[in-house]
Amino acid sequence: MKPIRLVRGFLTVGAWTLLSRIAGFVRDVLIAAYLGTGPVAEAFLVAFTLPNMFRRFFAEGAFNTAFVPLFSKKLEAGEDPKGFAEDAFAGLAFVVLIVSLVSMVAMPWLVLAMAGGFAGDERLPLAVEYGRICFPYILFISLTALLSGLLNAGGRFIAAAGAPVLLNIIFIVAMVTADRLGWDMGLTMAWATPVTGLAQLALVWVAAARMGFALKLRLPRMTPDLKRLLTIAGPAVMAGGVVQINLLVGRQVGSFFEGAIAWLSYADRLYQLPLGVVGIAIGIVLLPDLSRRLKAEDTFGSRYALSRATEFALFLTVPAGVALMVIPLPLISVLYERGAFDATDTAPTALALAVYGLGLPAFVLQKVLQPLYFAREDTATPFRFALWSMVVNAVLAIGLAPFLGFIAAAWGTTLAGWAMTFQLWWGTRKMGEAARADERLRRRLPRTVLASAVMGLFLWLAETALADQLSAHGHRYWALTVLILAGMAVFGLAAYAFGAFRIADFRSGLSRQR
Repeated sequence: MKPIRLVRGFLTVGAWTLLSRIAGFVRDVLIAAYLGTGPVAEAFLVAFTLPNMFRRFFAEGAFNTAFVPLFSKKLEAGEDPKGFAEDAFAGLAFVVLIVSLVSMVAMPWLVLAMAGGFAGDERLPLAVEYGRICFPYILFISLTALLSGLLNAGGRFIAAAGAPVLLNIIFIVAMVTADRLGWDMGLTMAWATPVTGLAQLALVWVAAARMGFALKLRLPRMTPDLKRLLTIAGPAVMAGGVVQINLLVGRQVGSFFEGAIAWLSYADRLYQLPLGVVGIAIGIVLLPDLSRRLKAEDTFGSRYALSRATEFALFLTVPAGVALMVIPLPLISVLYERGAFDATDTAPTALALAVYGLGLPAFVLQKVLQPLYFAREDTATPFRFALWSMVVNAVLAIGLAPFLGFIAAAWGTTLAGWAMTFQLWWGTRKMGEAARADERLRRRLPRTVLASAVMGLFLWLAETALADQLSAHGHRYWALTVLILAGMAVFGLAAYAFGAFRIADFRSGLSRQR
């Protein structure tokens, strides 16, 4: 992939992911307004998390980390990529279907495994009912994830990146309709979940068919390529399980504090906005690109792609993380505080957001560093690292909960994220020049951090100056807009003044051909 194609890939996926995250944020604002942090909200959030947890376990977090590099290499070499993709498609559908049927029967135990604090109160039967309605979503979205990986490997980013936009639009329409027609909001959202999965699958299947990969479902068969795929995917599946255990730990801790699951979920969704726009976009584009470069033994190209991805990621997420830590209260107050979400929910949600903001650069760097391993078909090493991060998360979240309360779950997530990032970085030292930061990245990174610190100081002072406007219902929207835009301007000017970026370098990066 030429540099111009790489940058365009980042920007295309980033733009669509931004649109998806904005739509997702609107969805979450509506959930907060209609349901607040009460029993129905917590029951639905747990029920919706269950199929998403298994989705990350089977598809995005595990299966695709093995599938994308193998498919990319077959596509590059012309070694029957369609046949390989159909075998993987059929195998994944068979496994996920069995898991779905078993899980729907075992739903009460799954809910308690995620939220033990629900035992004996009204949230448990609600979560079980919602969970059984939501769970078929996993089949549709797992196949969507595989087709999205296929499209990304072929350089077709728009449909795959746009699928989540469709999900959020359907949810928004469902909630507004339920509100106007007086439908049960929890049940409406539960039934909308599998509908969104089917719609996303249809979208990416059509895009794959136009690319020449109209995959069909058939009985699974164990081919040599599929055996290799499963061999590589095995450690990734276990690593995905570790990641989901981390999520379970946080949910379990939160379930014992009234309202905490909702507080953590709403804060999580807000910090996921920059994480999704930057980190996920980079991970999607970087993995197939590195796989092709390694197959071609292009060491210089691999180093260039990695350094630009890291530079791009940190230039956007370091200031975003600083902003989430410095001004979490006005962000949560202005964006969420309405309807059933009242002032008593704002402070704990803002606290969780500030803690997550500290971990934002770590979460994004993981998306940059993991493709270095996956492109080499090494899923075992990240699994070992994930085990250690799981220990860090469990010790902190469970051990600190009696002293810190629900926020221990957020601290566990953030510090475990930094532990995982450090291990991934340390492991790249054995990969040679292809995994080394170039001089431009080493020069610009500290300047980006310095510019972010200047912006953070400005935001702190500006928030104090706009305190009255930020708390007044007739003024808080424009005040927050001014605060954010002014912070972005200060960061941009500081970054340019310190040399964190140069317009000429950006232009040359876009026009450079190799």
